[in-house]
Amino acid sequence: MSNVRPIRNDADYDAALARVDYLMSNPVSGDLRDELDVQTTLIEVYEDEHYPIDLPSPIEAIQFRMEQANLSQADLVPYIGSRAKVSEVLSGKRTLTLKMIRALNAHLGIPAEVLIGDTNVVDLQESTKEVRWDRFPIKELLKRGWLETTTRAAKSAEELMAGLLQQAGGMRAVPQALYRKNDSTRQNASMDPYALQAWCLYVLAKARERKLPATYHEGAIDQDFLRFLATLSRLPDGPKRAVEALAQKGVAVVYARHLPKTYLDGAAMRTKEQVPVIGLSLRFDRLDNFWFCLLHEAVHVWRHLKDEHDFFIDDLKLDPTDHSEDWSVEEEADLLAQEALIPTNKWSDADLLSKATPFRVMAFAQSVNVHPAIVAGRVRRETGNYRLLSQFVGSNEVRQHFEEAS
Repeated sequence: MSNVRPIRNDADYDAALARVDYLMSNPVSGDLRDELDVQTTLIEVYEDEHYPIDLPSPIEAIQFRMEQANLSQADLVPYIGSRAKVSEVLSGKRTLTLKMIRALNAHLGIPAEVLIGDTNVVDLQESTKEVRWDRFPIKELLKRGWLETTTRAAKSAEELMAGLLQQAGGMRAVPQALYRKNDSTRQNASMDPYALQAWCLYVLAKARERKLPATYHEGAIDQDFLRFLATLSRLPDGPKRAVEALAQKGVAVVYARHLPKTYLDGAAMRTKEQVPVIGLSLRFDRLDNFWFCLLHEAVHVWRHLKDEHDFFIDDLKLDPTDHSEDWSVEEEADLLAQEALIPTNKWSDADLLSKATPFRVMAFAQSVNVHPAIVAGRVRRETGNYRLLSQFVGSNEVRQHFEEAS
């Protein structure tokens, strides 16, 4: 038997594989057969330690069992609940509940550890003990069609919300802190945390349905891109164009009409797959508000949405005087959005606040290549006079773009 050495690294591993390949390609006996056995054992030990075989995903395990037992999707209904749920589970749109896992494990013999996976279970018993399900605005959610059900009266609030939770990615899709009033710097103190949570879950669920043309990467958004978005405001379909441009960067933009007592304009967060999402409520259907809010949330995606647990909820009517917390993040988002919409040096030179006539507003908007609504909105905000230039702010000109597409 030749000098057999331990396998300590990938170079040793490659050499051992080559030696085994040689031995297996030639007749061996005696010491060479012993060497083959030893080399094979050493390779197996090294592979077990350095190249472990991952467990199949829950969907792969179910599909394998279906193929093995010649089962159709209809055969899974007793374990998952309905044909629609089976289809959603197999397509990845619906995550498995503990009840489903127990049934699949007991009746089809699929190992529970495979069905659980890493983050695939919505454990409504263990993860939601502090959740008051009756606090969710169930009637309004049903009215809007945000909850999927055909037997409304027969289901509890928890059961109704379970579907939306699963579509959004599970209990950890939106931080649990949203169930309680917290210290988010741009969050209205009168906000209903359950209404806000429902809105965020719906936004995440819709975002996960989108097939974006690109994957987001750091640096995809910068000040030049924000400025490009601002120039799209000139176009009749500018809001749509901006959403498409963000999609090309791997960012999903979702419109969801604000729920009562949410008091928010926009939000920035991530799906469980780490896709950045900008949610817009369009509670003020004006062009000036839309463009500032969109760019403000885009800055959050660019500069602040670094960790999977980061999220930003924004009531843009609030300013630092409404909170005692650190305002630096919101201030940065405000300043960078404002700079992209109207460069500071040009705004200072124009001196519009002293005399903001319709002609001067239109001329200045053309000179900085943005819609007059953006200029009028800034004049109104900085003067505090919201009766000024109301004909320019584009009232009732935004929501129609999103409702046509929905």
